[in-house]
Amino acid sequence: MSYKNGKDFLPPSLLKELQNYIQGELVYIPKLEQTRAGWGENNGTRKLIEKRNREIYQMYKNGVSVLELIQRFHLSEDSIRKIIVKTRDLVQNVAK
Repeated sequence: MSYKNGKDFLPPSLLKELQNYIQGELVYIPKLEQTRAGWGENNGTRKLIEKRNREIYQMYKNGVSVLELIQRFHLSEDSIRKIIVKTRDLVQNVAK
């Protein structure tokens, strides 16, 4: 985030209106919601985790134990179980 002086780029009428509310302070102006990417969307992390989760679920369905999944993926038992439940629910909702 960089600092910009409002008088260098804001129209004078807008600058004057803003000065009625705040003067000499820093103001953060957030990006438009539609331009903001979700977590992991830009670098592909989200897709990698979704792929890993589908793999965990498929292995579990094929008889691999939770303990084996813990050891293979280096995740806690709670995380493995959450992934299984969440992925199962997603698969069931897609099938409907």
